[in-house]
Amino acid sequence: MNKEKIITVENLTKQFGSFTAVNSISFEVFKGEIFGFLGANGAGKTTAMKMLIGISKPTSGKAFIAGFDVKTNAEMVKRSIGYMSQKFSMYDDLTIKENITFFGGIYGLSRIQIKEKTKKLVKELGLEEAIDKLVGSLPLGWKQKLSFSVALLHEPKIVFLDEPTGGVDPITRRQFWEMIYVEANKGTTIFVTTHYMDEAEYCDRVSIMVEGSIEALDTPKNLKEKYNVASMNDVFLKLARNVE
Repeated sequence: MNKEKIITVENLTKQFGSFTAVNSISFEVFKGEIFGFLGANGAGKTTAMKMLIGISKPTSGKAFIAGFDVKTNAEMVKRSIGYMSQKFSMYDDLTIKENITFFGGIYGLSRIQIKEKTKKLVKELGLEEAIDKLVGSLPLGWKQKLSFSVALLHEPKIVFLDEPTGGVDPITRRQFWEMIYVEANKGTTIFVTTHYMDEAEYCDRVSIMVEGSIEALDTPKNLKEKYNVASMNDVFLKLARNVE
């Protein structure tokens, strides 16, 4: 793994009135790293991610994404990243080809680039025969694999994945993670949130948020040793649920 910093976060804080959703978090992520960003619902991880991708302004603190300040250069942050969420990534009422063309345009690609990348993408996914099918007709697993590929269309330095495998079957989850490994090996940084603690084991490093703060950050191996447990699920329970 390259030790070039691609994300730097210093005392990042988000307050809503008197409520502190994200409380002075600091961490770094490196080029080509698969970084797991974990926490129970309400822990603050979604709020933190929104600040990192440039759609929510921090109350205080700093965050630099691919060298750009999220406070002062949110537009350049958005251009430097790919983003995929479980809830919304593609338009169901557009075909595969139309979705790729639409997002390619948003990412600033030329018509020639979109044409070339569409051809390459559908071939890699084995979707040549389905290119004119509505995305809404695809099984969830295929939607998610397609969404991930589309998030990479403009060759971003970082891809943010917000619960990308929620609701898909175990085989598709494994295939999805194989795609993640391929991209990370190319030098793309993967920043991923997940509810599946077995997926935390696949990350190079993992942070665990509890009530707005980062309570732990290390490799899965080191975290399991530190808390003297056999799995990341047990680490999570000790930290987030106070289970002894």
